[in-house]
Amino acid sequence: MRKILLKKARVSVVALVLLASIFSAPSAEALYKVIPATQWGHIYAGTATLAKPEQRAPAKNLQAKSKIEVKYNNFPDWAKEEVQAAVDVWAANFASTVTIKIDASWGRSSSWGILGSARPGSFYSGFSGAPDPSLWYTSALANALAGKDLDKANPEMIIQVNSSAAWNTRGDGMPSNNEYDLESVFLHEIAHGLGFLSNDAYDAFYGIASLDQPTPFDAYAQTEDGRRLADLPSPSLELGRALTSSLVWSGPLGIKANNGVKPKLYTPSRYQSGSSTSHLDEATFSKTGLDSVMTPNLDPGEIFKEPGPLLLAMMEDMRNKPPAGIATGLPESPRNVQAFIGDTSVLVSFDPPVNIRTAQVSEYIVKNLKTGVEKKSLSSPVVITGLKNGTSYTFSVVAKNSLGLSAPATSKSVTPQAGWRSSVLDSTADGKSVSSTVFNGQPTVAYTDTKSGDLKLATYDGKVWKKLTVDGAGGTSGRTTHPISGEISMCVNGSGKKQTLHLFYSDSTDKDLRYAAYNGKSFTFNVVDGDGPSVNDYLDSNRVRTSSDVSVSNACVATASAIQVFYRDESQGVLLGAVKTKAPGWTYEMVDGDRKTDGRTTGDVGFHLQAIFDGVKTYVAYDSVVTMNQKKEITSGAIRVATRTGSDANTWSYQTLDIATDEASVFGYDVAMSKVNGDVLITWLATSAATFPKPNQLRWAMLSKPLEISKITTENFGIPGEYLSTDGKTILFNCQERLCSVDTTKKDLGQSAISLIRSTQGSEPTQSTWVIVNKIKYVLATVNGKLALLKP
Repeated sequence: MRKILLKKARVSVVALVLLASIFSAPSAEALYKVIPATQWGHIYAGTATLAKPEQRAPAKNLQAKSKIEVKYNNFPDWAKEEVQAAVDVWAANFASTVTIKIDASWGRSSSWGILGSARPGSFYSGFSGAPDPSLWYTSALANALAGKDLDKANPEMIIQVNSSAAWNTRGDGMPSNNEYDLESVFLHEIAHGLGFLSNDAYDAFYGIASLDQPTPFDAYAQTEDGRRLADLPSPSLELGRALTSSLVWSGPLGIKANNGVKPKLYTPSRYQSGSSTSHLDEATFSKTGLDSVMTPNLDPGEIFKEPGPLLLAMMEDMRNKPPAGIATGLPESPRNVQAFIGDTSVLVSFDPPVNIRTAQVSEYIVKNLKTGVEKKSLSSPVVITGLKNGTSYTFSVVAKNSLGLSAPATSKSVTPQAGWRSSVLDSTADGKSVSSTVFNGQPTVAYTDTKSGDLKLATYDGKVWKKLTVDGAGGTSGRTTHPISGEISMCVNGSGKKQTLHLFYSDSTDKDLRYAAYNGKSFTFNVVDGDGPSVNDYLDSNRVRTSSDVSVSNACVATASAIQVFYRDESQGVLLGAVKTKAPGWTYEMVDGDRKTDGRTTGDVGFHLQAIFDGVKTYVAYDSVVTMNQKKEITSGAIRVATRTGSDANTWSYQTLDIATDEASVFGYDVAMSKVNGDVLITWLATSAATFPKPNQLRWAMLSKPLEISKITTENFGIPGEYLSTDGKTILFNCQERLCSVDTTKKDLGQSAISLIRSTQGSEPTQSTWVIVNKIKYVLATVNGKLALLKP
């Protein structure tokens, strides 16, 4: 199986708050969720002949309210100019402090009648700044509301254009009666990508529709009797009938722009995928000038000049919280109420009632059953502070609406515990990625600073940490001019005080794998891979530099005779390697993911990896995604280990760890390993059928005894997640966007083997690692946006 397009193959949960104090309780802000966008909005080629073809006025100098960047795939030059004109119009009309990235492709459409199609990159819910945490906002709109890029790695929208359509290629803004205007298509499709889109799905055979993650567009779409589309049962025939009956827009700004009349949406009696619901009614608005831009068809000779006041008003409605719908009964109890251990605090998490759409929940009330203290919240999770460590607490949660309260749902009891003490190593850097080693006899750590885009190095001289910038935005003398992001790997060779430190890291713009060598006084730099003239096909036995994205993951080992680095080819889903000896340049190799012979796999490999050298052999551990479902959730994954002596590309041996059982069915999410008394301990995450697609357990094994797998679940501490780190005895892991550890020697104690390290929720999962300073072992990790050292 070649490249599986979605790296984050599960609904991911990310905390959005950084607190000021390093010892404070976890954030009370809600976690946000993200799902892949699968619904497309189309514009079809109309057939009506205009009495007189329209003409576009000369472009104006528009004041930009946002920055929009387009990645062009196979576009001819004339088409790029048309697209840019549409982009400039939208940049002047859609406000956002976050750059909007569009991935645009020019190619044949699967349907001759489609001129263009667009979808968001993803949908987000419950983020900081969301007007309604129960709704799902497109990438661009979510970023604009949050004031930050919620996914820097992926574009905000995908647009596809039918290259075989009869386009006006002259660039004069005057399509004839048998030509279509490309700028108009992009004005229309960008609106879909920004949020003018329903997330419904319809089964034409049964007439059943579903709307599991309603958008703000769905919340403002209303039936004739005043019910919100977002509140109708899903899946149901009732929702199916609504999608093929009359629907109107209920947003006050849209109504005002339409002269006080609720704008009619396009809902033909025969549902049309990509057209129904997500457009203004063709018959009502096709002849309304500027307000015709979001009708489902574009006729030959017709042009859309700008978004128009109605579309802009509807887009502005979606930046506001929709009014509550009509409650038809009391809410049922909140589901899956859980309480997670904190430091003098507890994090209470829950899911909405099953009848949330018809109940119209206005708030949730969490009650401490020991003290009687209540706390109200609009969403989950809720942080309960002011508790005593070592004391057991239980909590209830009720849902409230205009008609009253639900029955309470109660958590199990949990006992808060003290987190580890922390001291700041670098207050100016967040240390999203970290790595540690011993260099020239001194503890040494490398880390990224996402604020500045720099890679930094800190060495402890016995008294203080000496810090310097290795590479990053604005660099010179072989350094990159772009921000550094992604994984860092660090390895050392040489002896005594004459060692060489080798650092590998990624350029976030060029997606290259970069290399820096440090002798204790000066650096040398070069690009390992990613800057080749073309993609080196995974089937090509002649391995050379590639132009693939090689920025996702990397891991290195260094011996006296060679430096080896291993990294994922994101463009093809394979694991690559590069070896540097005393000879100049790098020698490239294919490690895994290319075939099913010789012990290899055709899984999508290397999202996470780690490498170690035990003095004789090189070990590379990595995850492999084997299959996905229609929601792009991993349904089959594996942990693999490649081993060899020396650096010959033909001497790899492979093994796959773990097999599916009732207790664990999907493996991966992250991997870590460590040398232990002549053996190697490997640890990874897994999920069971009960918690799929989210992981619920840590698993580990010694490589000499791969069938003797140990495991521990983390129900008292929350969902376990990347990033893993181990010293051979203790495993570090993110727990509900906090930091926890498990003592593998105490696994028989169950939850008592797990300790809370950091109680504050980070803005997103961050790496941690071990570092020994003055014979004391610390954890290096981010605490409240600052790089810190932690110890019990």
